[in-house]
Amino acid sequence: MDFYTVVLRQSSSYWVALCLENGIVGQGDTQEDAINKLKAAIESFEIVYESETNIYKSPISIEQLHEFLFVEDKEQDAQIYELRKVYA
Repeated sequence: MDFYTVVLRQSSSYWVALCLENGIVGQGDTQEDAINKLKAAIESFEIVYESETNIYKSPISIEQLHEFLFVEDKEQDAQIYELRKVYA
């Protein structure tokens, strides 16, 4: 079982989980919901990646991470972030 590095960010009333190794995203009402959706997306991606020859797989860049972390959210004064190790 592989593990992935995941950054969680609260955005208004939901959570977004971003996998740093492949750029896949999951979204949910809670942190755990976002992570579970991310795990399902990673599993689906891996199936396609193994069966297709023209699928690109790469870690996200620093610029992409910066964009994810600093998206303007005018409804929320403080940003909440969390970094986790997730097994999928």
